[in-house]
Amino acid sequence: MFIRNERSIKEFLQFYPVVGVIVIINLAIWLIDDLLQLQIGNLLYQLGAGSNYYIAEGQYWRLVTPIFLHAGFMHVLFNSFALVLFGPALEQMLGKFKFIMAYLATGIAGNVATFVFGPSEFWYVHVGASGSVYGLMGIYIFMVLYRKHLIDQGSSHMITVIFVIGIIMTFLRPGINIHAHIFGAVAGFAIAPVILSGAQAYSPWRNRRRYAQDDGSIQFDPDRWRKKRLPDKLKKNIIWIILGILVLLGLFGRMF
Repeated sequence: MFIRNERSIKEFLQFYPVVGVIVIINLAIWLIDDLLQLQIGNLLYQLGAGSNYYIAEGQYWRLVTPIFLHAGFMHVLFNSFALVLFGPALEQMLGKFKFIMAYLATGIAGNVATFVFGPSEFWYVHVGASGSVYGLMGIYIFMVLYRKHLIDQGSSHMITVIFVIGIIMTFLRPGINIHAHIFGAVAGFAIAPVILSGAQAYSPWRNRRRYAQDDGSIQFDPDRWRKKRLPDKLKKNIIWIILGILVLLGLFGRMF
C-alpha cells in the first residue's frame, strides 16, 4: 500500500489526482512566498497562518488555511512526502470526495484542538498539514484493529511501527504541534467507520485496469507475475518504514 510503483509523475497524477493537487498547492504556495518572495505569498501567510489570537477575534478561516501553509522548504518537503507516502492508497479506497473530506476534517480537527488547548498569545503561530497526515494514519490504525480485510499484514505492521514512533517523537521533539498530531489522529480514527463504509482493499492493479478500459485498449505487461511475487518485499518494507519514520521526525506540524 505504501510502496510506490507508478512509472512516472504523470501516471501518479492520473491514479491519485487529489493527492497530486494537494502536493502541487503546497509547493506552489511555498514557491511564491519563500523562493520567489512575491508579495501575494507573504499576504497568504499573514492572512492564513494559524493564530489562536486571531481565531478568537473571529477569523475562523484560520482553522482551515494552515493545512496548506508551511514554514520553509524542508517543512513543505516532509509534508508533501508524507502525503505521497500515506495518501494514494486511501484516495483509491475512499474515492476522491471522501478522501478530500477526511483530509480536511482531520486537519481542521487538529487546528481546533490547537485553538482550544494551545496558547492564546499573539506570538503563537502554527502552520502545516500534520493534523491531516496523522488523520490519515488514524484511519489506517482503525483498519489495523477493526478492518483487517482492507489492509495486508505487511502494510499493517509498517503503519503501526511508523505511527507509534511518530507519536512518541511528537512528545520528544521541540517545536512540534502536539495537539494537531494527537487530535488529528483521533479524528481520523473516529471518522474511519463512516468513511470506510463500502471501501475495497487497495490494489495497484486496479488503477491500470481502469485506465486501460478508459482508453479502450488492452494492455499486457509481460512482467506482471514477477512484480506480484515481490521477492524483496521484506527489504522494501524496511526501507519504507525507515522513510516513514524520517518523515514523522521531520518538520511538519511546526510552531514558530
